Amino acid sequence: MKQKPFNVEDIRKSFPNLKVGVHEKPLVYLDNAATTFKPQSVINAVANHYKSGTSNVHRGVHTLSQQATAAFEDARNKVQGLLHARKPCEIIFTKGTTEGINLVASSYGQAFLRKGDEIVISEMEHHSNIVPWQMLCAAKGCILKIAPFNDQGELIREEFQKLLTPKTKLVSIVYISNSLGTINPIKEIIADAHKQGAIVLVDGAQTVGHLAVNVQDLDCDFLAFSGHKIFGPTGVGVLYGKESLLDQMPPYQGGGDMIASVTFEKTTYNVLPYKFEAGTPDVAGVIGMGAAVDYLQSIGLKNIERYEQELLNYGTKALNAISGLRLIGTAKNKTSILSFVLPDIHPHDVGTLLDEEGIAIRTGHHCTQPVMKHFNIPATSRASFAFYNTSAEIDQLAQAILKVKDVFR
Repeated sequence: MKQKPFNVEDIRKSFPNLKVGVHEKPLVYLDNAATTFKPQSVINAVANHYKSGTSNVHRGVHTLSQQATAAFEDARNKVQGLLHARKPCEIIFTKGTTEGINLVASSYGQAFLRKGDEIVISEMEHHSNIVPWQMLCAAKGCILKIAPFNDQGELIREEFQKLLTPKTKLVSIVYISNSLGTINPIKEIIADAHKQGAIVLVDGAQTVGHLAVNVQDLDCDFLAFSGHKIFGPTGVGVLYGKESLLDQMPPYQGGGDMIASVTFEKTTYNVLPYKFEAGTPDVAGVIGMGAAVDYLQSIGLKNIERYEQELLNYGTKALNAISGLRLIGTAKNKTSILSFVLPDIHPHDVGTLLDEEGIAIRTGHHCTQPVMKHFNIPATSRASFAFYNTSAEIDQLAQAILKVKDVFR
């Protein structure tokens, strides 16, 4: 797809949500790690499906069903291209990152892990990459091991490597931390795990849409992400899996479309990827996610990465200049997420007062309570940037934080 020259002001025109006012002030949206705004092209793709193309997929011979099926499968091809997967059948549509991780835990984990097998995750994981493995360990008698990070928010790779043994059967690791912004050395982590014969699942929720991802180059076995974090609709996502592994795994759910034949005596299952896509999918959402992939490709992931790194550098300097403010997560290699605390001011109070200035950030534990425990804090305030944000908005954030300090002085 032909890329346009990167121009943030032109890009901002594509996002109608940026024109919203909050408390009679222009909106400054800095909660992109939670969910991203949608360009008009994505909104149009979803609306057009409902206005003139509503139909179920894979089941109908009539024109609307054929058109919907073509658009649905075209989105699969677009995601394959975005991730550089070998085949479209390696792209499984899900509800999001959480369901993708649960699918692997329930299907692969229940089928292939045994009592005493070890699973390794990190201390910086989102709850959705902790709880499914705890549930699997409780059900199967597996052992969950935790790789620590240092006070800068960087995975201690030597400690991670010590945890890997021939008993390690699965590693599930976040590519980019949603609460720290840390970019883990994921390719090296995968290689370490493979040396011990373990398979690797990558939580790519904060990565796809911000960095170029090539699953073949990384050699990950699975990778999950959510559509709403790549400027697409909510309620849809993707699990990438190597064909050889997906072929061996039993279905995650039973129902329509995941079968080849059904009798009361025996059911045979459909081929990939449909074996894992039971029931009527979110057709409009998948089509919208395909439009989001088109939009990202038109801008270019390298351009996005470069610009967001500029925002991170600018924001880091601006917030470090505020007396008393402490950044949580200062890894050398990180992306455009700035989590911070202010002395004697609860993050919820910070978020509430910033909202009065029209600035949207996220406050709380960000579904990473072990991270908060590591730093001995209850919560942080988190500003997360996307390629439609500007340095002027960061200046507004910094000025608003100074106002918060004045209120509590």
